[in-house]
Amino acid sequence: MHVFNVLIRPVITEKNTLLGEHGKYTFEVDRKANKPQIREAVERAFKVNVTDVNVTNMPGKMRRVGRSRGLTSPWKKAVVTLQEGQKIELFEGV
Repeated sequence: MHVFNVLIRPVITEKNTLLGEHGKYTFEVDRKANKPQIREAVERAFKVNVTDVNVTNMPGKMRRVGRSRGLTSPWKKAVVTLQEGQKIELFEGV
């Protein structure tokens, strides 16, 4: 898998914004990506040093539109911890 296909989008929520103050950033990543691939993708994309990567598989949720019911797609979430004093500018001012 190519390095820049690993990261899909940043996950911006109230909880993740508070984690950003402690040097932790959350991304939606490709479901086939593993921790070393995620580490390399973040380091190359944002020019930072990653100290830790935590990965969670998020299940799909039941949703309704009128009478029909369906399931949203499952996805993978990665929480990346950066070295002390570093930050990702993409999340600033959100």
